[in-house]
Amino acid sequence: MKIPEPEYSIANLIDKHHEERQEPPRPHLGASTLGHPCDRWLWLSFRWAVQQKFDGRILRVFRRGNLEEAQIVSDLRAIGIDIQRTTGNQSRVVFGSHVSGSLDGVIKSGVLGAPKKEHVAEFKTHSLKSFNDLEKKGVEDSKPEHFVQMQVYMLGTEIDRALYVAVCKDDDRIYTERVKFDKEVADKAVARGKRIALADRMPEPLSADPTWYQCRWCPAHDFCFESKITKHANCRTCAHSTALENSTWRCERHDADDIPVDWQREGCDSHVLHPDLVPYKRKESDNEWQAIYVINGKDVINGEPSESVFGSKEILANPDVCANPDEFALEFRREFNARVVG
Repeated sequence: MKIPEPEYSIANLIDKHHEERQEPPRPHLGASTLGHPCDRWLWLSFRWAVQQKFDGRILRVFRRGNLEEAQIVSDLRAIGIDIQRTTGNQSRVVFGSHVSGSLDGVIKSGVLGAPKKEHVAEFKTHSLKSFNDLEKKGVEDSKPEHFVQMQVYMLGTEIDRALYVAVCKDDDRIYTERVKFDKEVADKAVARGKRIALADRMPEPLSADPTWYQCRWCPAHDFCFESKITKHANCRTCAHSTALENSTWRCERHDADDIPVDWQREGCDSHVLHPDLVPYKRKESDNEWQAIYVINGKDVINGEPSESVFGSKEILANPDVCANPDEFALEFRREFNARVVG
């Protein structure tokens, strides 16, 4: 009989270590996402309204993919391909309006079939099932998001070829494909990204069917089809903030342009929930820095917290209490500046 693993096994502790250190959501709308089929998901993720959290095992899978890049570069150089790894600003392609991306590398020469031609380099690792599908269909049909990603990189670097290198994690097979630049695809993807990033209102979902295969496993499934409420109070989920064409954010409440990214992540006490990110009916308020949401049939004032005004974090923590505070809770708000936390 196998002895059950303790709750805090070595494997669990390793996974917990990675979970506690996962990266916050990126500040830009990345080229790697522009091929995603759903406008709403791109808007929600860019607004940090739905933040995808990964368990430790998945984070280790991502790490393995990142570590594989160095091995791919080493193998390419070993067969005479002149590839330059890009770092920092060298790796960036920037299109404005918050749309940008980071390349894996640029090949100067040595690719079979076009040894003197420059190529954008894109590296991916795949599961066995994914790799087999890639071999059968090619990158454009099997992995359209990767295809669009390379098109955007080619547009940004003015290089008209890309080399896609895929490695199967199960048996170490390698698949390579040269991809031609398609300006129409690239321009359309960048224009779409700018439109979504600058949109003040949330786009329609890809499907209204919660069982649709592209929606079923989406991180925003609960938001779109069940709760219809964000879990995050930050500058990007606030009704006072606006994404600008110069790739900055403006706060109307504090008359501030170019809100620092660290501040965006924290938000402030004046936060008012964006009307598209809550399921409540909104009423007009006499105070331009407050909103009135109807929660459980009661008017709840949302803005900088006071005795009768509830902050966004309070509403997200427990909307029922905010809608029906008892005298005891109101007294604590008056006397001790107390806040609803759960």
